[in-house]
Amino acid sequence: MIGTIVAGAGGRMGGRIIQLILESADLAVNGAFEQAGHPAVGRDLGEWLGTGRIGLSIGSDLKELLSQGQVIIDFTFHSASIENLRLAAESRTPIVIGSTGFTAEEMSEVEKLSREVPCVLAPNMSVGVNALFKIVGEVARILGEGYDIEILEVHHKMKKDAPSGTALKLAQVLAQARSLDLGKAAVYERKGIIGERRADEIGIQTFRAGDIVGEHTILFGGMGERIEITHRAHSRDTFARGALRAARWILDRPPGLYDMQGVLGLKG
Repeated sequence: MIGTIVAGAGGRMGGRIIQLILESADLAVNGAFEQAGHPAVGRDLGEWLGTGRIGLSIGSDLKELLSQGQVIIDFTFHSASIENLRLAAESRTPIVIGSTGFTAEEMSEVEKLSREVPCVLAPNMSVGVNALFKIVGEVARILGEGYDIEILEVHHKMKKDAPSGTALKLAQVLAQARSLDLGKAAVYERKGIIGERRADEIGIQTFRAGDIVGEHTILFGGMGERIEITHRAHSRDTFARGALRAARWILDRPPGLYDMQGVLGLKG
């Protein structure tokens, strides 16, 4: 059995990851933790999840749990994930991170720390979304400059960062395919008399409403036609299952920064 330590055990994603681990044949929850002050801290993990007592308490300090697991799975918040990655690097414990919203400075530290420990960092661990990353660049290259590119992302009203990490990754893939500088091409909001759309724009628009798990649409608009490619997540399980796949995969890897394209064999 592969012993896992799950960060953000009291959250929606953390809870689903733990439940799927408990249902798996080759993974075990050896540790779970939340930030100090969270109502889940000190509670029995099974009771917190509503599945019955399992004799494992939710902690608040990753340091106390590191010796108990082989891999850390972290879906929390970018600043918390950085702290967890620092501890993972010190202990050489592989880590899978699904948090988004990292600043440029934080990403620089992620790259530095991953030289000491294997780390899978992905804005979206869905197999379908990672297939989307693979194909939209090719579509953009085939269509060429005659097609405008727009990205629309829709998520639940509790999501803290905007645009989503997935939308930003899609924009990066599309900008690379069109040889554009995303920093200059990205347009995040339109209002008022904005004038004619530039050919080198990549629009990235954000909706927040209700309990929508996640939806991303890439629109390629040409003269007389358009192509729309949409991915809709119906359940958080799609992200959780991807995280478990990454946790199994990373155990045999040398230190380095990896993504789900590598986990799924979609590189190249």
